[in-house]
Amino acid sequence: MLAQSLQSTFCRSFFKPSPEFCPMSNNEEEYRISAEPVKSFFVSMLTRDISLEDAILDLLDNCVDGILRSVSSKVIDTEKPYEGYEAKIEFSKNSFTICDNCGGIPWSLSKYAFQMGRPSDRPSDPNDKRMVGVYGIGMKRAIFKMGMDCTITTKHENDAYSVRFSPEWIRDENDWHIQAEHASLKNAGTTIHVCELHADAMTRFSESAEGFPGELYDKIVGQYAIIIDKGFAISVNGKTVIPRPIKLTFAKKDVPSAVRPYIFMSRVDDVDVFLTVGFTRRIPSEGTVLEEQEDKKFSSQNAGWTIVCNDRVVLYCDRSELTGWGEAGVPRYHTQFIAVAGILEFSSNDASKLPTTTTKRGIDASSTLYLQVKNRMREGMKLFTDYTNKWKGDTARSRTHFDEKNTELLPLTKLKKEAERLSMTKTRGTALVGEYYKPNLPMPQDKTRDSSSRIAFTVEKDKIEPVRKHLGMDQGSDASSVGKACFNEVYEEARSCR
Repeated sequence: MLAQSLQSTFCRSFFKPSPEFCPMSNNEEEYRISAEPVKSFFVSMLTRDISLEDAILDLLDNCVDGILRSVSSKVIDTEKPYEGYEAKIEFSKNSFTICDNCGGIPWSLSKYAFQMGRPSDRPSDPNDKRMVGVYGIGMKRAIFKMGMDCTITTKHENDAYSVRFSPEWIRDENDWHIQAEHASLKNAGTTIHVCELHADAMTRFSESAEGFPGELYDKIVGQYAIIIDKGFAISVNGKTVIPRPIKLTFAKKDVPSAVRPYIFMSRVDDVDVFLTVGFTRRIPSEGTVLEEQEDKKFSSQNAGWTIVCNDRVVLYCDRSELTGWGEAGVPRYHTQFIAVAGILEFSSNDASKLPTTTTKRGIDASSTLYLQVKNRMREGMKLFTDYTNKWKGDTARSRTHFDEKNTELLPLTKLKKEAERLSMTKTRGTALVGEYYKPNLPMPQDKTRDSSSRIAFTVEKDKIEPVRKHLGMDQGSDASSVGKACFNEVYEEARSCR
């Protein structure tokens, strides 16, 4: 009782209103407190956790979303839905410009396109399909990341207008409105021009910064590989971006030695899932693995997992625990697995259901959907890492499984078509509902492995070529093949001397 009495006394004294504050006043406006954001703080925090490269990729995302608003659902499902559309990126130490012909921003969406965030009352568009924009901040964040002065000019059908985020607008803490003006444009599309660049952007956009254009180009190559492969054209300072889509080996004929990828398909809460993992080429010899390690060529060999959300690559050639390497019986990535690659695609008309991070450049590892699918990723990887390990001592014989006449390299779009022709098995029990195809990969006989031993040694590179020529071997023969040929020749000499 004493404790309750003390507590009651403390609360009455601590929370006693000051004489100046009277909640019973008739003038309620006098006691309203503003919780509006401070514009300068909002703008600076919005750009803090995004790189300059990712900011530019956000603008490319908007280009693709513009295409999707302009085309029908039937076109989206074709092999080349983005053909005829392009985006040109130009930058220097003074300015940044991105110009596209991707349909423009309808005036009916102008209120939402330029607002800071995505309001809940935004009307749904029947063509808003397979987009990635969720939060309504991508374009504004990219603009403010680069500079203080930006003009956006756009045309959609008969709507042609421009808006400007000026330095004065950014500094004015009270006025959040921007003025639109009529524009004269012939073709549908959008041009974003940013000047008064921030010091960081000015430095990285300058001609002396040789690294940035290449870094941006490589990011676009990886993260837009599928979109470019589907027809979209992108150029960076006049240089056309050439895609490098992941392609997996697929045997044309269903024969015992056929090497085909593992495939899993599902649909969960309006999200379509397509997963495939296999080989990008023949498994490498031990000599090739050593060369890859020494020369670090393996970093460009497309090994690992590429994850795609609505055609955008959010994770490119990942070889970490994030995608299952080194977990649940799957070995950690090693250069002997440079031929193993997987593609995981999520597609949905509701982008908020995709397992991406807020930057749209990463996968949400805590997503329930992703964690369920990850079990299938590991199951598929085990097939091809086991195959690689078991044929490691006899890669020459394993090459017969990759007969060029019977196999072809297929990108994601064609792999999905081939999956429709395969005999799929439905999942059972409590596993993620779906269907899968598990290839019956050829394995060596145990006696072959037991009767073999591995010989490995290193020599100076300049000594290999004369030996290769002496043995009359092809110019493309790797170091491992030359070493094996040397052993075979000496072995035959040894036999003849018995």
